[in-house]
Amino acid sequence: MTKEKTKKGILDRILDAIERAGNKLPDPITMFLGLSVVVVLVSLLCSVLGVSAINPSDQSKIEVFNLFSVDGLKYLWSNTISNFAGFAPLAMVLVAVIGSSVAEKSGFLVAVMEHFLGKSKGWVITMAIIFLGTNLNIAGDAGFIILPPLGAMLYMSIGRSPMLGLFLAYASVTAGFCAHIPLGLADALAYGFTEPAAQMVDPTYSSSMAINLYFIVVSCPLLMLGGTFLTEKIMLPRFPAGEYTLGHEENTLKGLSPKEKKGLVYAGISVLIFIVVLVLLSVPLFGNHPLLGDENGSITAPNAPFTKGIVFTVTLLLLIPGIVYGVVIGKYKKDKDVWDDVSAGFAEMGGYVFMCFVISIFTNLFAVSNLGTILAVNGADFLQKIGFDGLPLIIGMILLSATVNMFIGSASAKWAILAPVFVPMMMLWGYDPAITQMVYRIGDSVTNPISPLFTYCPLF
Repeated sequence: MTKEKTKKGILDRILDAIERAGNKLPDPITMFLGLSVVVVLVSLLCSVLGVSAINPSDQSKIEVFNLFSVDGLKYLWSNTISNFAGFAPLAMVLVAVIGSSVAEKSGFLVAVMEHFLGKSKGWVITMAIIFLGTNLNIAGDAGFIILPPLGAMLYMSIGRSPMLGLFLAYASVTAGFCAHIPLGLADALAYGFTEPAAQMVDPTYSSSMAINLYFIVVSCPLLMLGGTFLTEKIMLPRFPAGEYTLGHEENTLKGLSPKEKKGLVYAGISVLIFIVVLVLLSVPLFGNHPLLGDENGSITAPNAPFTKGIVFTVTLLLLIPGIVYGVVIGKYKKDKDVWDDVSAGFAEMGGYVFMCFVISIFTNLFAVSNLGTILAVNGADFLQKIGFDGLPLIIGMILLSATVNMFIGSASAKWAILAPVFVPMMMLWGYDPAITQMVYRIGDSVTNPISPLFTYCPLF
């Protein structure tokens, strides 16, 4: 009796090679410690060689800060604790854990999934995760925190691998960055650098944060279709189906009981009340400006309380209905029951907290070394000098943005460096600033999932 061998295609062989290479990587903590050492040594080498660049925005000289020096040692010794305390993703993640722990452990999220997606086909759930991932970016960083575990739970609920659901959600919210249908914070931040850069050529130039609206509206459904096809036809066969549960046997999707349906109704009412309160705080009912608006009355401006508190808003949006649902179904009989679930959620984050300590060292060493900034400026200068035009120029800009994204995590920081070079250059060649910003945003999204300096990579 002969065994039939299934010949793998070239894509499967490539994915197998990537998987084998990934499995050989050291623990993330060890890897980031090693990267920290590499940054120190590279800064020493570049400092000796006199590597530098001219900042296009203010014409100041940017030099490499030698970390392998007395000043470098003083910086590390005196700033390690403050850098860790200021590591923004850590605080946001821990705040989000408060709401997500109650929503998940009370059974509220499972009940919601059972009610809305209990009988849906797998590809529908895949498409729903991608849609949520691309559009949650309007809420700032909340999508990076909330969606990956939710994607894992959704896939577990239909007997699929939770790891694939985690991968799908992470890829959707990172690679689909800025592909949201409604305008969001990212649009406002990007345009804030595009307009002054365009005014270097045309002082009268003025547009709005909606200059990429048509592009992102079309991008969202295209990413949904492409991502669904990739997941269902290529990735799903690589993750064998199994009998997965959501942590507890009672949390698997087997239909809602009358008590659970009642809990879902009351939880839904609590969500509506919360939304009404949020709307009242976001409109000028109690004065000339909304309570959650900035000094100009905008709730979407970067410094507006609504924008800065979006993670806290999402936390409440999970915490409130989670508590209500748990009380109605009888899981929460006293306040201690709620806080026990919150404490259990925090206990599960111990490894992440330690990893953030190590990563905060690496990211701050890299930032203070100026290596990423110099790479971005010199890369843009090289692209400007080679004289490309048309499609080769656009492809070159995408590749440069994608490369720079591997070394500078902040999207606004990258565009602050590249906009004064790219926007005027493209305008002189007849391209509208909207096209330049669009091209940058494509490159910025491509390498988000694999950048070691992307601050939500360790959370994933």
